[in-house]
Amino acid sequence: MTTTPPSDAGSGPADPEQEASAPACVMSFNASDPSGASGLAGDVATIAAMGAHALPVVTSIVMRDTAEIFDQHAIEGDAIVEQARYVLEDVTLSGFKVGFLGSAENVSAVAEILSDYAEVPLVSYLPALAWLEDDEAQSYLDAFRELILPATEVLVGNHKTLTDFLLPDWDSDRPASPRELAVAAAEHGTRYVLVTGVMLPPKGNSSQFIDNVLASAQGALTGEKFELFEVSFVGAGDTLAAALASLLALGSELQAAVGEALQFLDQSLDAGFRPGMGNIIPDRFFWALPPEDGEELPAGEAGVEPDEPPPNEPSPPPGGSRRVH
Repeated sequence: MTTTPPSDAGSGPADPEQEASAPACVMSFNASDPSGASGLAGDVATIAAMGAHALPVVTSIVMRDTAEIFDQHAIEGDAIVEQARYVLEDVTLSGFKVGFLGSAENVSAVAEILSDYAEVPLVSYLPALAWLEDDEAQSYLDAFRELILPATEVLVGNHKTLTDFLLPDWDSDRPASPRELAVAAAEHGTRYVLVTGVMLPPKGNSSQFIDNVLASAQGALTGEKFELFEVSFVGAGDTLAAALASLLALGSELQAAVGEALQFLDQSLDAGFRPGMGNIIPDRFFWALPPEDGEELPAGEAGVEPDEPPPNEPSPPPGGSRRVH
């Protein structure tokens, strides 16, 4: 009689010391987005592009296309906890990323998990929730403010979204500054805010620019200015937050990680594509594509050094070589 070998026979080295070192692992709590634009799909792609490994935990199933969100079905809190606990008991974690959690009850469930891993850096992204019913959105934001902000190292969000959330009574004629938003976030325990989409006044006939600023309660720390795109994107905020969470998990210093994450986002948007009839999706793997026919290589790549990849080979991940956590 013929014996069938186990399905994993010969699939790895016999000596455990010969196994490849594991990349940094980042757990993302986010919604399932079938369009692939944002949510867990965007997080997994971004984390992989940065050279880390994603541990995706589903918090909600969002019904959407590339143009708009129609509805969502939140996952039960107990199911979220079980998804995370089983993995966390097995895998060494280097970073957390929080996106849309589905409901106020789910915010509480995720906060309970985060409280057991206070030493692991957390990047939280707050999306615009205009598509939710007012009562539902308010209860979600109240829970997020009370339970997620105290555990958050960096809160990422659009300037208007963060202003409405952190300074709901703001009535000045001028926009709130990133520092003022950081002061408000610090009152709830968040150390830094990364504010995107800060409109800058135009200068003459020059292009319109927006600022993206990392700030603490003491003031602005670093940032990048982008030329304003004349098209609409979906998934940009999740991409930025997931890139930052990955870089921190890989051991990068905060300000350097913010600069690299912003550059990654800018290039992802510049290479973005429109898969349907709605908005443009960031291309998180822009760096892996070979140059198009007739396209010149960047300066300095014409003569390739022996230790550099050939010009037609993909570049290394933006996050650099994988590091052992």
